[in-house]
Amino acid sequence: MDAEKSLDNASHSHEKTPSTPDSISEDYAATYGISEKSLLRKLDRHLLPGVCTLYLLSFLDRSNVANAKLDGLDADLHMTGDQYLTGLTLFFIGYILFEVPWNLVLKRIGPKIWLPSVTLIWGIVATLQGVVVYNGGQTGVAGFFVVRFFLGVTEGALFPGVVFYLSMWYKRAERQYRIALFFSAASLAGAFGGILAYGIGYMKGVAGLNGWRWIFIIEGILTCVIAVGGYWFIADWPARARFVNEDERAFINARLKADSDATQDEAFNWTNVWHALKDPKVWLYCACYHTLSLPLYTLSLFLPSIIAALGYKASSAQLLTIPPYALATTLTVIYAIVSERYHRRGPFIMTSAATAIIGYIILLTNTDPHKRPGVSYAGVFFAAAGIYPAVALTLSWPAMNVSGQTKRATANALQITIGNLGAVIGTQLYRAENTPRYIVGHSVALAYLCGNICVVGILWFVLKRINTRRDATEAISREVWDGQWRGDEDTRWRFTL
Repeated sequence: MDAEKSLDNASHSHEKTPSTPDSISEDYAATYGISEKSLLRKLDRHLLPGVCTLYLLSFLDRSNVANAKLDGLDADLHMTGDQYLTGLTLFFIGYILFEVPWNLVLKRIGPKIWLPSVTLIWGIVATLQGVVVYNGGQTGVAGFFVVRFFLGVTEGALFPGVVFYLSMWYKRAERQYRIALFFSAASLAGAFGGILAYGIGYMKGVAGLNGWRWIFIIEGILTCVIAVGGYWFIADWPARARFVNEDERAFINARLKADSDATQDEAFNWTNVWHALKDPKVWLYCACYHTLSLPLYTLSLFLPSIIAALGYKASSAQLLTIPPYALATTLTVIYAIVSERYHRRGPFIMTSAATAIIGYIILLTNTDPHKRPGVSYAGVFFAAAGIYPAVALTLSWPAMNVSGQTKRATANALQITIGNLGAVIGTQLYRAENTPRYIVGHSVALAYLCGNICVVGILWFVLKRINTRRDATEAISREVWDGQWRGDEDTRWRFTL
């Protein structure tokens, strides 16, 4: 249409009329008669509930093993404490092996098919955890090892894939809040897991099965059912999504074109993968998550055992996991809103990590948890309140700051891969002989959180220095970014701090 052509010409003539991403969006909004706020609400309604639900199921299916252990998993399968921990480790080995390839597959296949498919497959694997049997020797242990490994392989496709997926719909400034909301499903899964485990535990004896088997079977089948529905409620890429009309699609493309690279028709190229691998900033993003993943997963995988070790019976421990997770969910959303308002990530990550540090100091300094269980329980609240918001903000950082579709997809997946090496280490730290204080596990988690503050501080300094240097060397006119675009190495690019 003529109006679109005139806007396009104006946007390219920045020498006459400099344009900002916001002004471009306003021009297109006026042309198509679309309210940007209304469109954003529409995107949120169609995109966020679906991916948040899938991630809630993902975190539920990986962490419900902690609830199952309290209901007799290790005893029925004749597993030692070390063998149980090895099973937890194998999940993360499978998880990290395929994350980068899975994101490259997503880019080729598309989210509407890929995301529900991997959810369905891991739902089947999660259900199989409930039918592993002990037939003498090491049969129970071997079965547990196999299903935990393949659960990790299949679940590894979701999180980095969704982070990349959202980056193809939202402008840079809009991504962090949405990714944080998406990640809040992790702490919400912890709360739901406690409720479900408490209720399902009363099914002990139904069909001759112990309660822990029903935890895996019911929650795994639930995942499969919702995954099938995902083929209808998960939207495709913006160019193919059916819930937007052509004017809305043009407006989405225009606002993204003025803001980032999301609308570029970028073919897959191994050179762009290499650009991500050789960028020191990408490795700093990885280190930021690595120093949080150990405390994140040790808390989510061992919280029921930590609380039970304070002297509570299994059913009470399941219920007592709910309040810390509820607080973590609330604070994750609050941190996302406030950090978005101030357009800062680093300071909020460090503040949140410092909150978790207070929690672990409380846990370590309580010399008699049996006499003072309330003190240790308070420490758990601080730990959860600090870890989950920090992780949410950290995982959204490269989605905002890495430009180039393949480079960003690689960086998102690499961050999760390197980050979860911390989880591999963490699964070996909370051993039965260390109850009830778990000095080794809490101490390493504390050290990792201190390391996180250091790494985030370094990354914040590096990004700020680059922005300052670019401000000083080039007068920027924020035109629509066509022509030769060099990704986040382009002097027009500014990093979010």
